[in-house]
Amino acid sequence: MTKEVLDYTVEKTKELMNAYSCCQDAKDAAQSWLDAIGTDREAEETKKYIAELEEDIMPIDALIAFAGSEHGVQVFGAEMAKKMEAHGKEIKAAGGKYCDCPACSAVAAILEKKEQILG
Repeated sequence: MTKEVLDYTVEKTKELMNAYSCCQDAKDAAQSWLDAIGTDREAEETKKYIAELEEDIMPIDALIAFAGSEHGVQVFGAEMAKKMEAHGKEIKAAGGKYCDCPACSAVAAILEKKEQILG
């Protein structure tokens, strides 16, 4: 990976880690990857990191389904779940594929460069 792509990925990784919506598994994978940069573990940790990000990003249809479910209402409350479901439908109508929370937005930005990151 070029220095430019590395710097970009590090920046987006820090955004991800600081996002209120970032899960602990993603934070742990991000930190492991950051710690491995420049070491003999970098290639292996990069593959693990990308795999974790692909697992964690929320597809827009999943967001809509969750927000519209009873469990979504339990987690977010009725009013917020309804707003999230409507927002998800707006994202989808505009052609969006993923949730646009700060964590998912950072992940999407990283995954857009997946081929350059993995080399």
